[in-house]
Amino acid sequence: MNKKVLLTGISGYIGNHCAVELLKHGYSVRGSVRSLSKSKKVIDAIKKEVDPKDNLEFCELNLLSDAGWDAAMKDCEYVLHVASPFINSEPKDENEYIRPAVDGTMRALRAAKKVGVKRVVLTSSMVSMLGDSAQSMDVTPETWTNVDAKNTSAYSKSKTLAEKAAWDFIHAQTDATPMELTVVNPGPVFGPSLSGDLSGTSMTMFKQMLTGKMPMVPQAGINMSDVRDIAKIHVLALENEKANGKRFIVTTEKPYAFQELAQLLKSNGYDKVSTKLAPNFLLKAMGYINREARSMRAFIGKTYTGDVTSTMEVFDWKPIAFEKTILDTAKCIDELA
Repeated sequence: MNKKVLLTGISGYIGNHCAVELLKHGYSVRGSVRSLSKSKKVIDAIKKEVDPKDNLEFCELNLLSDAGWDAAMKDCEYVLHVASPFINSEPKDENEYIRPAVDGTMRALRAAKKVGVKRVVLTSSMVSMLGDSAQSMDVTPETWTNVDAKNTSAYSKSKTLAEKAAWDFIHAQTDATPMELTVVNPGPVFGPSLSGDLSGTSMTMFKQMLTGKMPMVPQAGINMSDVRDIAKIHVLALENEKANGKRFIVTTEKPYAFQELAQLLKSNGYDKVSTKLAPNFLLKAMGYINREARSMRAFIGKTYTGDVTSTMEVFDWKPIAFEKTILDTAKCIDELA
């Protein structure tokens, strides 16, 4: 019988791709959705890449409710906790982000522990690794975002606090066979959407660039991620012994500026894309009046360099080329338009 994995947030952009990878690797998948009415859309998305046969089922879970978590874990050897609250703009109350992120992660870990799940793979983010966000820096699996630093966005705080809570839970175990944890930390995520949903922050920004609705690009650089790489590492992390207890940055090998992304699109015939750099002072000023711009404030004028060395070594993996990621994303958005 196939090993069963609970995949929270299966209906999301990353969740869809994780389901495809799990099924391709011979796992049986129980996907959580906030409402079972979403399950048909998920099946349609997954079928574009793989036939789930009898290896896919669904359950209802909410990050803010205890209901259903114990039942969802039944017979599961592993958990991919991908579900996360995501709002494009900076919320008026940062707890709109923080509570579901931290509470949802703790619900997943407690329920998994109760039924004897062997390992949980948690989706975090590079935004939990950015130091005090005050200057450009080298981001590594040892670095953490300072949640008390000025300009740290609610999203960064939510990801950092949720991941820290997960590690605290794991380290507090006292039994002979403790549950294991591996964490995956992507940068801005691009790559084709299986469901056609483009509502995530990175994809919304990308669509605005393509359609000419972004007159200038921010002066900022960071390692970018391909959703297919993220899904692949999540699944490879389930049973790789060297992955236990570690954080893995899953991105391109080097950082890219948003202007480089724009120039690549422009040189491939996407004429509406602007390659003009926005003055830093303008973006920072906008951050005070515009909730979308506020969540970008910590990145403006800086370059973050993520270290993917250990990810490449542990999983014998090489990231998908940046050009392929960007052009595949543009093609996907074109087809949906």
